[in-house]
Amino acid sequence: MSAKAITEATGKDILNRHLNLHGAGAATCRFATVNDETDWSKLSIDHPWLLTTPLVVKPDQLIKRRGKLGLIGVKKTFDQVKQWIGERLNKDQKIGNAVGKLRNFIIEPFIPHTEAEEMYVCIYSHRSADTILFYHQGGVDIGDVDAKAVKLEVPVDSALSLADVKTTLLKAVTDASTKERIAKFIYALYKTFADLYFTYLEINPLVVTADSLYILDLAAKLDSTADFICRPKWGEIDYPPPFGRDAYPEEAYIADLDAKSGASLKLTILNRNGRIWTMVAGGGASVIYSDTICDLGGASELANYGEYSGAPSEQQTYEYAKTILNLMTSSPKHPDGKVLITGGGIANFTNVAATFQGIITALREFQPKLVEHNVSIFVRRAGPNYQEGLRRMRDFGGTLGIPLHVFGPETHMTAICGMALGKRPIPQVASVEFSTANFLLPGGQQAQADLKAASSDGLSPDESDGVAATNNHQQGNSNGSNLNRKFFSNTTKAIVWGMQQRAVQSMLDFDFICRRDEPSVVAMVYPFTGDHKQKYYWGHKEILIPVYKKMSDAIHKHKEVDVMVNFASLRSAYDSTLEVLEFPQIRTVAIIAEGIPENMTRKLIIEANKKGVAIIGPATVGGVKPGCFKIGNTGGMLDNILHSKLYRPGSVAYVSRSGGMSNELNNIISKATDGVIEGIAIGGDRYPGSTFMDHILRYQADPETKLIVLLGEVGGTEEYDVCAALKDSRITKPLVAWCIGTCASMFTSEVQFGHAGSCANSDRETATSKNKALRDAGAYVPESFDTLGELIHHVYSELVKTGRIVPREEVPPPTVPMDYSWARELGLIRKPASFMTSICDERGQELMYAGMPISEVLNKDVGIGGVISLLWFQRCLPSYVCKFFEMCLMVTADHGPAVSGAHNTIVCARAGKDLVSSVVSGLLTIGDRFGGALDGSARQFSEAYDTNLHPMEFVNKMRKEGKLILGIGHRVKSINNPDVRVKIIKEFVMENFPQCPLLKYALEVEKITTNKKPNLILNVDGVIATAFVDMLRNSGSFTSEEAQEYINVGAINSLFVLGRSIGFIGHYMDQKRLKQGLYRHPWDDISYVIPEQYN
Repeated sequence: MSAKAITEATGKDILNRHLNLHGAGAATCRFATVNDETDWSKLSIDHPWLLTTPLVVKPDQLIKRRGKLGLIGVKKTFDQVKQWIGERLNKDQKIGNAVGKLRNFIIEPFIPHTEAEEMYVCIYSHRSADTILFYHQGGVDIGDVDAKAVKLEVPVDSALSLADVKTTLLKAVTDASTKERIAKFIYALYKTFADLYFTYLEINPLVVTADSLYILDLAAKLDSTADFICRPKWGEIDYPPPFGRDAYPEEAYIADLDAKSGASLKLTILNRNGRIWTMVAGGGASVIYSDTICDLGGASELANYGEYSGAPSEQQTYEYAKTILNLMTSSPKHPDGKVLITGGGIANFTNVAATFQGIITALREFQPKLVEHNVSIFVRRAGPNYQEGLRRMRDFGGTLGIPLHVFGPETHMTAICGMALGKRPIPQVASVEFSTANFLLPGGQQAQADLKAASSDGLSPDESDGVAATNNHQQGNSNGSNLNRKFFSNTTKAIVWGMQQRAVQSMLDFDFICRRDEPSVVAMVYPFTGDHKQKYYWGHKEILIPVYKKMSDAIHKHKEVDVMVNFASLRSAYDSTLEVLEFPQIRTVAIIAEGIPENMTRKLIIEANKKGVAIIGPATVGGVKPGCFKIGNTGGMLDNILHSKLYRPGSVAYVSRSGGMSNELNNIISKATDGVIEGIAIGGDRYPGSTFMDHILRYQADPETKLIVLLGEVGGTEEYDVCAALKDSRITKPLVAWCIGTCASMFTSEVQFGHAGSCANSDRETATSKNKALRDAGAYVPESFDTLGELIHHVYSELVKTGRIVPREEVPPPTVPMDYSWARELGLIRKPASFMTSICDERGQELMYAGMPISEVLNKDVGIGGVISLLWFQRCLPSYVCKFFEMCLMVTADHGPAVSGAHNTIVCARAGKDLVSSVVSGLLTIGDRFGGALDGSARQFSEAYDTNLHPMEFVNKMRKEGKLILGIGHRVKSINNPDVRVKIIKEFVMENFPQCPLLKYALEVEKITTNKKPNLILNVDGVIATAFVDMLRNSGSFTSEEAQEYINVGAINSLFVLGRSIGFIGHYMDQKRLKQGLYRHPWDDISYVIPEQYN
């Protein structure tokens, strides 16, 4: 929801900070807030006026008409206020049908005034303007404001003047001075309203005394989607739930997930102890499922409303499912058991298998509790990769221990509601669709039955007359005749804003199966890269589509383009759409983003209307013209496009708010008629760029369209424009209509449904009222969404019977190769991997080190040594081993600038090379002579020890063969000047390793070699190498074969390489910090040996 109510305290705080900046001349609102955690002593210290002035106290929980309900205490002392609140705090209060507890209160100073000084001011926004209401008498007895108040309309993108306020609103105010003060206040109030993205702001009363203006009672709503613009001015906003419904921590958790995700995740808890729980994919679908449950008598048992949509990840779906399952199984058991309805329409782009995997993971986690609560689960879903998702769900259901029924698109979307509530039998064997992913399986097309013969049940004479009526009224619409044109044809060319490769490929595949001559997408615009070309498939062959950094370049180089599909984010969609409106060749713009601030959308609508440009969206998946063109991801995967026969035109046009439900309509219409001729999802925001009427009048003007379907919803009044057009015969073609959200009237508190516009602000905006009005106006309205398809078929059959429609002959579409990624995911193909890995997996929601999630790596504090054990050895090694690794890294990190590796690094750094080049130059010196003796030392000592050579025999053997004993000897250190590093490691190993026979063997060798020469000591390489072998052989973590393999592959030297890299980086940074210039070796340190020259 975009327009969200705020508390009176929040509203007054915002006005305190901003209203007088515009010259309002209003008194600062003094107030204090109270809840059950308030420290009254501290409150009186923070607000000393509480002890010195008469007070007013009232609940602050979005309760209307508090004065009429006796919920305002007036002229009370501080102690009386405490008593008044104490008598009501956490007590049940019934307001209308809602029962809730009073938990939050606001205390203000009492402002002495007369009734004559009370006035009423209200500002609210709508599609084309902001309306200011003013009445010179305010207070609790104001009565019918709409009838009494004076109205001033401020058109979108227009300025309000003081003169307009005085001449239009303040005629009843006779005193010139008072009129001037009120005019300035209203002017400043409107400036604040517009600048801070309020959508509703009511003050009743506004008290105008001789010395000041006081805001007594205030109600307000903010456009929450403008948070990214207004947060610095708003501050942190807490949006309270409507009265009668407590805020649950689970709701806050899902709201936080939603805010951090590009997907849409919503949860409202209606009845904590309810029996019927839902987990529905899609904003429109979630409303329809709630409608159906309520229609079947389940309103009192419906526990929650919510949705997940917009391609949430597997992890996000798991978190969402886990939250619902926890709520479901932590409430009391129900004698009839509980049901979980996991439903949804046909997804456009959400990977059903991935989301279902998240749900399955959550179900597995809660399996014992689900059994304990006797839960039955009903699943219906379709969309990309749905076959795999349903298969996984069915397979898992066999192990769950509770009933789990799974259905696909062959089952009506809401049929599982009737099954779950025992109103409809559960089929034992579900029919199977004939395609999978992008392939049409052999015989599938033929297996789809021809449309049944026209029903023998004809319409009544009056209805038949309506069906057969001629198209003799072609009147304009609100945006002018420009929208009566055809939007799309089989030659339509489009530019796509955004790097949406999947959506573009989907559009091209659709073009191909529609037998278009050329692709519909001719260019893309993406300002974050330079101009380049992007590769796509056109059927079997590859093509290149240009990508431009600037919109102007794309437009000027592609004069044939008249459509832009805008995938820009909610933050940039406004600017990018305004930019494209400057180019007259663009006639249609589809805005996909959800959450664009309403003020911006309204300005876009005004600008588009001026230029005769049609806008589809925002918050839409787009639309489709079968056989011609589709927008982005509309229609979903090719299997759904084939099933819904969108590759060729039918006779039925539809318009819907919901993008997800447009796909479901494609399915319903394809089964009930000869198919869709055009379908548009106008978008779920409060102010869609084009309206229902804009498109219905286009369909009315199109001779190829024979039947129109409207799927409206609760909230707004646009459906009444359709009623008026039916009555005055601007619409003469048969119209089948249904408004979703009929369940809203059955809830005791206000519920905001999935779309921003899905909230009734009056009885007239309810779905029930709209459905009645449409039926009375002559539209065909079903009893529920469940029977929508039957009614469409009924009307269509009569049109066939009367000859108005001749069913189209089916022509099989061309096949399109399946994308490799989908084919592999479905298990249809296999291909040898280019390489294998067994230590790390980054593909899931969380990085894994050898099977351990990175969060666990951090939480267990395994340290660098533990990370080495996971990534090098694929296992968690004992803590002493991890400590040994870390000690080795520390002692080998550096040995001064004179050694070859450090020297090379320094020379490169001083030559201006980058970090990586400099460090690599140092690492390349590591070998048997420098640092790399660890592996060689390990091999030599191991072979000697394993062949039972006495240390003296080993020394004699090496001397006889003329080989150095690697790991023995040091240029500086000796038996008399020992290397402290060796001493530290040796003592740690002796103390902590269970056994260290090879190290002890090396120490015996050292005794022999130091007798010959004092500097032939066991050096760092030798002690690390022999200790490493002892770790491999004696820690109990490796088999003897594994231990020997690590020695053979050179793993031991890795510690020196990693450790010394630390030092090399240090030397590089040191040289840069010291700003050392190019190194040149001094001549006097070079011995020049030049051969003699001979003549």
